[in-house]
Amino acid sequence: MKIRMKKLCAVFCITALLFSLPAFTAAASGSLAAGPLPADAGANGSTGGFAGPADGFTGSGSLDFPLTEGEKELRGVWISYLIWDRLSAEQSEFQQEVDEILDNCRSWGMNAVFVHVRSHGDAMYPSSIYPWSKFVGGVQGVGPGYDPLQYFIEAAHARGLEFHAWFNPYRITGYLMNWSEVSSLSPAKVWAFDGDPSNDRYVLVHDGAYYFNPSVEPVRQMVADGVREVVRNYDVDGIHFDDYFYPSLDDNDERRWFDRPEYLASGSNLPIVQWRRDQVSDLVSRVYQAVKEEKPWVVFGVSPQGYAEHLRSDSNLFVDIDRWMSEDGFIDYIMPQLYWGFETKQSDGELAPYAFGPNLDTWRELKRRGHVKLYLGLAMYRAGTNTFDYNEVSEWLRRDDILSRQVTLGRRCGDVSGYCFYSYDSFLEPAAESAVEKLLPLLPGGAGD
Repeated sequence: MKIRMKKLCAVFCITALLFSLPAFTAAASGSLAAGPLPADAGANGSTGGFAGPADGFTGSGSLDFPLTEGEKELRGVWISYLIWDRLSAEQSEFQQEVDEILDNCRSWGMNAVFVHVRSHGDAMYPSSIYPWSKFVGGVQGVGPGYDPLQYFIEAAHARGLEFHAWFNPYRITGYLMNWSEVSSLSPAKVWAFDGDPSNDRYVLVHDGAYYFNPSVEPVRQMVADGVREVVRNYDVDGIHFDDYFYPSLDDNDERRWFDRPEYLASGSNLPIVQWRRDQVSDLVSRVYQAVKEEKPWVVFGVSPQGYAEHLRSDSNLFVDIDRWMSEDGFIDYIMPQLYWGFETKQSDGELAPYAFGPNLDTWRELKRRGHVKLYLGLAMYRAGTNTFDYNEVSEWLRRDDILSRQVTLGRRCGDVSGYCFYSYDSFLEPAAESAVEKLLPLLPGGAGD
């Protein structure tokens, strides 16, 4: 497989022009837009001043952005199992394809890659706990005869890229992965067919998909042990979870109440919603502890859905974002998926609270409650697409500077320590070409080739 990046032109001239614009040296001048929110900001921290271009914010910005002394801005890209699925299983071809991916990432100004190492209760490396991933060798449980993760990490480091190992903790089946394809070596099938009724509910079926049961202690320990295995055996810079915790549940429908029997059997006095949040928090704290016990310098973070009120839902995910952001011992960073534009509306035509400006304000307020770094997950995959946003014409079709403006605003606000873009493939899509051209001059070294 050959992945080619179309040459981007005139970026050095654009960069020089951006540096010459005095309106975007706010960090040095002390203007309000560059610093903390004013004291009279609303209850959620929103000033209402970041809604879009009507405020005079065009998205151009200096690379002189405010970070603490010694801190570098993280600039990453997600490389998912869908990329692994297209890579050759033959070693030399695999290495050439990985080299090309990482060369592109480096040429775009990235300094980190977030690479799937477990997507469906599997492993992109030789594991003593999980079977080989289908997306490595074509069949789950069958390896390629070499260690692809070791090469991926070494090749990333050779280019000055951090390597963050990306895990989905509970998902077993899903897109491109069916139960019939799950290896007999998988803990899921071992538990299902070992004749021991005590572990029959370690794996649950929900809306046709299979999950490890988040409320079962041996499952949570297995997930933490799987992370420990990677940190111990590989020179990773970080461990990364996304938002696959609990699916969407309905405690009034026996077919969709998932782990409610475990809650009833527990005898807990907590409401079931808080009980489920505690199950997720227990997993996250176990993973954090495992990482720090092995290599204290390795960071652990989570990239949840980007609207905090969704995370506080009583029916899905059960991410206790308020606790994680205010208490130590859970995560080193949060990377909310802020996948909306500046002009996203609600059905009534009003600006949505999850539009980028007010949403960023919410996360800035959460960030200030504790010691967790704030990174932003941004939606390169939406650039140039007809993404529904309750506008007559989608903002993502009308404007090619959404991502560049989001990066610049994050820098000017002073609370954002970096960015990660979903996903690698999207940088190569023709629809995103103009957005990429706008973005790369803002990423040091990201001038194309």
